[in-house]
Amino acid sequence: MEPDLLTQARTWLAEDPDPDTRAELSELLRTEALDEIADRFSGTLQFGTAGLRGELGAGPMRMNRAVVIRAAAGLAAYLAQQDTARGLVVIGYDARYKSADFARDTAAVMTGAGFRAALLPRPLPTPVLAFAIRHLGAVAGIEVTASHNPPRDNGYKVYLGDGSQIVPPADAGIAAEIAAIGSLDDVPRPDGGWETLGDDVLEAYLARTDAVLTPGSPRTAHVVYTPMHGVGRDTLTAAFARAGFPAPTVVAVQADPDPAFPTVAFPNPEEPGAMDLAFATARELSAAPDIIIANDPDADRCAVAVPEETSGDWRMLRGDEVGALLAAHLVRKRAHGTFATTIVSSSLLSRIAAAAELPYAETLTGFKWLARVDGLRYAFEEALGYCVDPAGVRDKDGITAALLIAELTSELKEQGRTLSDLLDDIALTHGLHATDQLSVRVEDLSLIATAMKRLRDQPPTSLAGLTVTTTEDLSQGTAALPPTDGLRYHLAGNGTIRSARVIVRPSGTEPKLKCYLEVVVDVPGTDALTTARTTAETALAGLKTDLATAAGI
Repeated sequence: MEPDLLTQARTWLAEDPDPDTRAELSELLRTEALDEIADRFSGTLQFGTAGLRGELGAGPMRMNRAVVIRAAAGLAAYLAQQDTARGLVVIGYDARYKSADFARDTAAVMTGAGFRAALLPRPLPTPVLAFAIRHLGAVAGIEVTASHNPPRDNGYKVYLGDGSQIVPPADAGIAAEIAAIGSLDDVPRPDGGWETLGDDVLEAYLARTDAVLTPGSPRTAHVVYTPMHGVGRDTLTAAFARAGFPAPTVVAVQADPDPAFPTVAFPNPEEPGAMDLAFATARELSAAPDIIIANDPDADRCAVAVPEETSGDWRMLRGDEVGALLAAHLVRKRAHGTFATTIVSSSLLSRIAAAAELPYAETLTGFKWLARVDGLRYAFEEALGYCVDPAGVRDKDGITAALLIAELTSELKEQGRTLSDLLDDIALTHGLHATDQLSVRVEDLSLIATAMKRLRDQPPTSLAGLTVTTTEDLSQGTAALPPTDGLRYHLAGNGTIRSARVIVRPSGTEPKLKCYLEVVVDVPGTDALTTARTTAETALAGLKTDLATAAGI
């Protein structure tokens, strides 16, 4: 090991404010765990448009109080440069390990820097923080959360005064200020002086949730709900009660916040097995529920499952399907404004918007981009994120999305119909837009770079028997999009397949290579739906196989 790494570790130990990480690092030094020390001190956790996110532990490559204090001090310095007159900074946090500590440290740093700092009263959904920024006129907001990452992780998400997450060049500006922070002893951190908000801001948020529903609309949907050991339960059940829906049946063993997430391998509704206990709860009820709803741990995402008519079991809807259902519902509610989604989400939204003569926009991945669309009325991304009230929450919001999907379910129920029936209608009108993902989680991040290089050096000319008509290297940017590390392929149709599209990109928040697949199949009539689905499934399977081969993954 480089001698300077040991020096760095001892210097870190001397100023670490957290007894837990001090004890951890002391033990590593005592046992001469050189590889582990090198892993923690061979770089710095980088601040970007997703803020900070990483594994908890001692050292600059981990999430810990020292890293958070530096991040808060750098953010304070950046805000001071923006002529914010030392305004209000609102801080929220989830129920993960160390979240409350990180939030208090941030409040202390902001107070020491001359800002007015206000903590949310307890662990609450991220959408409540995003709402509070706009509602209170704050100059910035911070949410301490790692969203749906594994239990060992935590994160630090930054919003500016318009209530949307940071984008370039703000991320680089904040990162530069963080890098300029020297000793923690030089960062003023008073023992008090910040405000802890009461429930007024939560009540204001809940009052706002009513605005997404149509006055007098049916509110009869019976829902099984899981907060997946996160912070969504109390806020969602309160919102449902205010709106007049039946009380959701909550999955008991996942009801309370628990940073260990003991019943799931990954606390992400998209992960295999994550919804199993919700499905089991629905099966045990004497009266079958109409839908199942899940939030991720910080409740900014919303998952929906529907009963399968043939098997009697439950099927998790893809984010693209829920996105289309909400769009169709908003169109029927005569919503006005721009409908938007991301380049990796289904192109179906563009057709729904065009048919309704509504503006449409497409952005890079993430609500940090979607929130900035001019005239935004509705946005979604395939990763279970939906913004249905941009005037209130300029970010994805799993609570208001759940209310709106419950309203739609109730309206269809009165007609003797289901969400699945509406998806059939949409396919008949616009073609079947079938989507899937090839997602590869890695321990060695170099494997992702190798796969991207291979695809750039040897671009595929056909996938699943479909000809690749255009290949775009998104790292070069386009007329409509800033540069991002990704590749996009458009494929020609073949027979009943109208077209296909593939996008490959490294995940911005997890050690994954993600490939987003879409096949559009013409559906000439109701009797052709089954055949169209089979055609799409076969094509998607072929795309997965051929793309994995092309990427060497």
